[in-house]
Amino acid sequence: MRTILVAGAGKSSIYLIQYLLSHAPRNKWKVIVADGSAEAISEKINDSPYAEKAVIDITNRAQREPLVQQADIVVSLMPPHLHIELAKDCLKFKKNLITSSYISPEMKEMDAAVKEAGLMFMCEMGLDPGIDHMTANQIIHSIQRVAAVITSFKSYCGGLVAPESDDNPWHYKFSWNPRNIVTAGKGGAKYLLNGKEVDVPYEKIFDNNKKIKVEGLGSLAYYPNRDSMRYLDLYDVPDIKTFLRATLRHPSFCKGWQAVVNLGLTDEQDRIDASGFSYAKWLKGKTAYGNGVTLQEHVAKTLNMEQGEKLVQMLDNLGLFCEDELKDLKAATSADVLLNILLAKWEMKPTDRDMVVMQHEVEYLHKGKKINLTSAMVLKGENREHSAMAKTVGLPMGILARMVLNNKIVPPKGVLIPNQPSVYKPVLTELQHHGIGFTETVE
Repeated sequence: MRTILVAGAGKSSIYLIQYLLSHAPRNKWKVIVADGSAEAISEKINDSPYAEKAVIDITNRAQREPLVQQADIVVSLMPPHLHIELAKDCLKFKKNLITSSYISPEMKEMDAAVKEAGLMFMCEMGLDPGIDHMTANQIIHSIQRVAAVITSFKSYCGGLVAPESDDNPWHYKFSWNPRNIVTAGKGGAKYLLNGKEVDVPYEKIFDNNKKIKVEGLGSLAYYPNRDSMRYLDLYDVPDIKTFLRATLRHPSFCKGWQAVVNLGLTDEQDRIDASGFSYAKWLKGKTAYGNGVTLQEHVAKTLNMEQGEKLVQMLDNLGLFCEDELKDLKAATSADVLLNILLAKWEMKPTDRDMVVMQHEVEYLHKGKKINLTSAMVLKGENREHSAMAKTVGLPMGILARMVLNNKIVPPKGVLIPNQPSVYKPVLTELQHHGIGFTETVE
């Protein structure tokens, strides 16, 4: 019997775990699910005889190492900063590793040692990053095979709320880690535009609010996602003039979130005074409020907009002007307070459906003619638990794990992203069988 260790039983794990368990009987697998919450594990494994619970503190090496040691492959859905601990264990015990998170500097430093050990540490194997890499490289390689020159590549992805479940002025609900929404864009962004590198500071990330058209959905806004420049070599597009990876949101969300940033409400460094705390008191403190005008008028003036403008209404919808005193506040910083607010306001109801949208836009020259290719996917979830986000993050990892264990994919060596045809071709083919596919148009 072969053993798979799944580290993490959070929001994005349900499809991954159920996929592995569905293949366990015929493959004689044991799937160990490790998490700090026994309840979270039980919800995902549903009393399967092929699953084993491991309620552990993943930061505790004595609890963690024996699980890694007995595994044939490790799949990690832990928060990004915890992957490195599992990675060290995998190197020590010679185990292949799959994660959905970006390659961290610490993980990248392990590349030579991982190659020397003959191991695969496949990172960025979820949705974004993950499916975006696989479909992008499939497109790029197919264009390059006909000796065409790619001049522009733009890739957009967003986890949104499905239109039928969209009932707030922000047009957004949480389908993945809420903390990541509060900290989105904190590192700024870089991308290539018409041959020049563009460096966008955090304070301006949501300010541009440029739009793209998505078939069947209309216009969506986007903001640049992290450092696109680091993927230029990995995507192997030497003649490209424009290269951008971006995140999709509704236009009003980007305008509203820029206001939240401008007001300092995402600050992770300040300290909150919990005595007599209310959201209005917090907002007054962040904006140097003085008497003589209403808080709404003061905020409107601070943001250089009219009081009745939609942005003030969006802030009001979050309860930011509420004077009611909050007891037992569990928050150390403004970012913590904001997260508390959003968890209540943007939680998906049990029957709510989320929606994942991914779109690639490629310009290339073929025999002197400019061609525009658009490749798009729109996928809706079933409900809060079986979300499109969980499906698109979890299934790529599960499929890769199965194919490696069954010798359908020879695991490439090193700390990698899934840009190899030997990986993305079979994984994308199976994803299509699960309803995750793209529609292409060429002009």
